[in-house]
Amino acid sequence: MADIPPIHGDCDPRFTRLREEFARNFAERGDVGAAVSVVLDGVPVVDLWAGHRDAARTKPWARDTIVPCWSVGKAMSAIALLRQVEAGLVDLDAPVARYWPEFAQAGKASIPVRMLLTHQSGLPALAKPMEPGIHLTSWETMVHAFEEQAPWWEPGTKHGYHVNTMGFLVGEVVRRVTGRRLRDVITEDVAGPLDAEFLIGTTPEDDARTADWLAYEYQPNEDRNERRPWMANDPAQASDRDRMRRLAYGNPSSAGNGVLSRVWRAAEFPSTNGHSNARSIARIFGALARGGTATNGYRLLAPATIEAAARTYADGEDEILGRPTRFGLGFQLTIPGIRPLGPNPGSFGHYGNGALVGFADPVARLAFAFTCNQSGRSWRDPRNIALIDALYEGV
Repeated sequence: MADIPPIHGDCDPRFTRLREEFARNFAERGDVGAAVSVVLDGVPVVDLWAGHRDAARTKPWARDTIVPCWSVGKAMSAIALLRQVEAGLVDLDAPVARYWPEFAQAGKASIPVRMLLTHQSGLPALAKPMEPGIHLTSWETMVHAFEEQAPWWEPGTKHGYHVNTMGFLVGEVVRRVTGRRLRDVITEDVAGPLDAEFLIGTTPEDDARTADWLAYEYQPNEDRNERRPWMANDPAQASDRDRMRRLAYGNPSSAGNGVLSRVWRAAEFPSTNGHSNARSIARIFGALARGGTATNGYRLLAPATIEAAARTYADGEDEILGRPTRFGLGFQLTIPGIRPLGPNPGSFGHYGNGALVGFADPVARLAFAFTCNQSGRSWRDPRNIALIDALYEGV
């Protein structure tokens, strides 16, 4: 059993069990540095952090520490686009090409904007070989590649996780209708007014408070391809579906620009490289959990938009992941018994790589967020399971 580091922050006595499980994550479940936050009806009731930002455990995790949040950025991208829908700048049922004319190439003229959010557009991967790292340095190159790419399936007939492409697709629509980068819309219109931060690209000044991402450590008898078995297949013998899956995760490759590099941290890569903390993610989802308006009066989204976003549009086996997924408008939805976001129906949010998660529960009017720097099981990690179970004991 590992030592438990000092636990910092505040915790309402109702959630003592959650605090205990947070400590156990360090003692028994391998956490190095982490934070957990809960907002109940707009009021912060849990805000805890502990551990270290680095593997050597020499840099303490602080109140303002930020960490890569991976696919939680997809939810933030969705909020940014839904705000344009509310502003009358985008119609979800209109063709993407109405706002981005060049998108109409290669059989994509009729794909509606809605399918960019529901992972049904058939664009989870680029077939054209891309220069390593280009997704981190050239938005325009990526956009042109999507314009030329044909759908991998008939749009609307299937869904498959657009793991690294959703941010570019949604982001270009936002850019076309607002004249602003997606990263700026998220910072200025989604996070900032809630006294939160969600950065799609960080500055060198942020490095001193950014936690290092620590890769998942495989056990001696663990199959490295257990989660993505198609990666073990000979590319020359791969089916079209397996080829698509490989490309979804590896084209472009990051080459030498890994998670700790300044290039990766600085990039506008909305699906994947957002940086934030549990407090900020909980504040954003906390506004959504109480009808879209924060306690400071800022309206993030209207109640009708939130209700529509939390409906099921895609459900069943995922063409990329090969397991059941369920999507609303840019949000992952709770799947009881498979991948729940708490016990209540209607919860929505997004998981990130290696146990990170943030979600809103409109039934309980609460939001939960967990961030960490030790990668783990992305599907259902024992750390977030224990925290969420303990959370609902106090509600």
